[in-house]
Formats: sequence, structure tokens, C-alpha cells
Amino acid sequence: MMNDQAALQTDLLTIRDYIRWTTSQLNRHQVYFGHGNDNAWDEATQLVLGAVYLPWDTNPVVLDARLVPDEKARILDFVSARIDERKPLPYLTNEAWFCELPFYVDERVLIPRSPIGQLIQTEFSPWLREGPVPRILDLCTGSGCIGIACAYAFPEAMVDLVDLSPEAIDVSWTNIEKHEMNDRVRALESDLFSAVSNERYDLIVSNPPYVDAGDLASMPDEYQHEPELALGSGPDGLDITRRILREANDYLTEDGLLIVEVGNSEIHMMEQYPDLPITWLELPEGGNGVFAITAQDLATCRHQI
Repeated sequence: MMNDQAALQTDLLTIRDYIRWTTSQLNRHQVYFGHGNDNAWDEATQLVLGAVYLPWDTNPVVLDARLVPDEKARILDFVSARIDERKPLPYLTNEAWFCELPFYVDERVLIPRSPIGQLIQTEFSPWLREGPVPRILDLCTGSGCIGIACAYAFPEAMVDLVDLSPEAIDVSWTNIEKHEMNDRVRALESDLFSAVSNERYDLIVSNPPYVDAGDLASMPDEYQHEPELALGSGPDGLDITRRILREANDYLTEDGLLIVEVGNSEIHMMEQYPDLPITWLELPEGGNGVFAITAQDLATCRHQI
């Protein structure tokens, strides 16, 4: 993409210069936005600021500051990786935001973007029963963002983060320590419920792999950087979800609640299980494919799954 970095570094001087130029390059090369931003200007701003170790909400006065050669080279390397390799921006900066909280991410985990964040910010009202929530499980946790955000929302809760991937568990521990949650949150390598066989939870939240085979094959190149283990789940995207529905009741309290995201595989759920007593949740800020089901309803529908 860039044949002469030396010439660019001579012509582009300030942070503002690099943001403008990066915006043009992102538009010119038609990169896909789906991992935090929805337009080239915001993506370019975060890329440039992240490359020079400045926060996204830095004082605008700084935008006219000149850059030193090492900073210019780092920005150009980021732009090259974003355009030529189609690497998502959060993997370049090793940071993604979820529920207004920063999380460390790299290519061992999905980039946080779940609409479940909207439910966390409302404490899952009105679907979660009233009263204290002592135990929460974040199933298929990835970076740990959902469970850690739940720990902020429910300060009385002990939270378990579980994932089949040991690499994801390493990232989860990084975020537990980043948010100083070691006293209330733990991460466990687990094939769904295998590592928590003796536990009961008031709330189980899961953003499992749910992309069906057709969608997986047609996803933009940016998604190829994310772990396939965390995306695909069989021809209809529901292999893991079916297991969760069959097993979750054994790990919920009597008045517990299960929340699961299945994204576009919602259509497969509706077609295959039209009589399941689940509630598809309306999300005020958009998003689809998130359902809730109570422990009591789970107990009555096992024969249907």
C-alpha cells in the first residue's frame, strides 16, 4: 500500500495530518468496519491515537502536535496492517471497550461487541428476579468482558468465567487483574459446565460460538483474524447452544435465569424450536438474537431439545 514511507513522513507532520490521511486510505481501500467503529474517521482517529499511546478522548489541542519519526513509523505500520492484512483495529491497539470499560484483547479471543452489554447496563431488568445476585457464570467467556462487566453491575456477586480455550482463559485473567477483580472473579478452562459441576448460579450469561456455516464462509476478511473456535458452531450455528439448553438447568438456582446470544442463528432457533418457552429480547440500541429463559421453563422443555 505504501511504497515510500520516507516521503509520507516528510509530508505528514501532525497527529491531525495522520488522522486525515488515514481516513482517506481507509475509504480508498474500502476496509470493513465492524469491531468498534462504523466509519473511517472514528477508526482513523482511534488508530492514530492508539499508535502513539494517547487515549481516545485526548485533549483536541494535542492533534496539532508534531510527531517524531518513531511515532510516524508506528502509525504507518498500523495503517498497513489494517489495510493490507485487514487486521481489526483492537488487535493493533490491544484494547476494546465494552460497557464503557476497557479490555485487553489479542487474536486469542473475539473482539467484544455483544449486545448483551445493553442488558448488563440495565441489570437484566425486568427478566432477572429482584434481589441480590450472589453467583454469576459467564459461559464461553473469551476476553472475560461480559462476566467482568456483570461484576461491576452486581457488586455483591461472585463471578466465574469459563471457556474451552486455554488461550482465552489467559486473556481473561489479564482482564481480571486489569480491573482488580481477583477477589470476586475467577477464570476456569472448561468444556461448558465441566469445571463447575458442583455450582449453582443465579444468572448464566453466554455469548457462545453461533455463526452458521454459510455466514462463516462469507464473513469479511477482518473476521479471519478472530479464532474460528469462537465463531462457528455447526451447519446451523446452534451446536453449542443446544448443549447449553440441555445442561444449564443443572447449574441454575430454582429462580435462576439463562441469557444466550445466537445472533443471526435466531432464525434457525425459531424454525427448529417454535414451542420453546424462550423470550427474544428487544434491545433499545439495536442488535438481535438474544434470548432469555428461566430455570423453571428450562426444566419443562428438555425433551424438546
